[in-house]
Amino acid sequence: MNKVRITKEFNFEMAHALDMYDGKCANIHGHSYKLFVTLIGIPVCDITHPKNGMVMDFADLKTIVKEQIIDVYDHGLVLYKKSEYLQNKTHSAYKVIVSDYNPTCENLLLDFAKKIEPLLPSGIELHSLKLVETATSYAEWFKSDNLH
Repeated sequence: MNKVRITKEFNFEMAHALDMYDGKCANIHGHSYKLFVTLIGIPVCDITHPKNGMVMDFADLKTIVKEQIIDVYDHGLVLYKKSEYLQNKTHSAYKVIVSDYNPTCENLLLDFAKKIEPLLPSGIELHSLKLVETATSYAEWFKSDNLH
């Protein structure tokens, strides 16, 4: 049984503000995010199967990530539910995503893992996520670091 890791990259634009932060990121600002989703599994070994040789069809992975992450967050503004921005302004004409967490790169990854992992087919595991926030900054999530 030879396991293989596959990775697909996704890109989206998103704004956020970090609640209670003591620096510039307390202000609403945006990033051009890159999300790398890595799966691990055994490639299908059945010459009659349409997915023969694949761990998972990249198109199927794209569908999951697009529905759960890209369609939700792309060109949106993510704010913590207790953010002062929500208390003082009306955002009904804008795409505002209210989160239960402060929308740091790290917290976004934890949320993305919870949304993607349960939708993967049996036998395929979410191995890791990498969220690039700027040209020099990113956060990573590994399944192996989160086994209890």
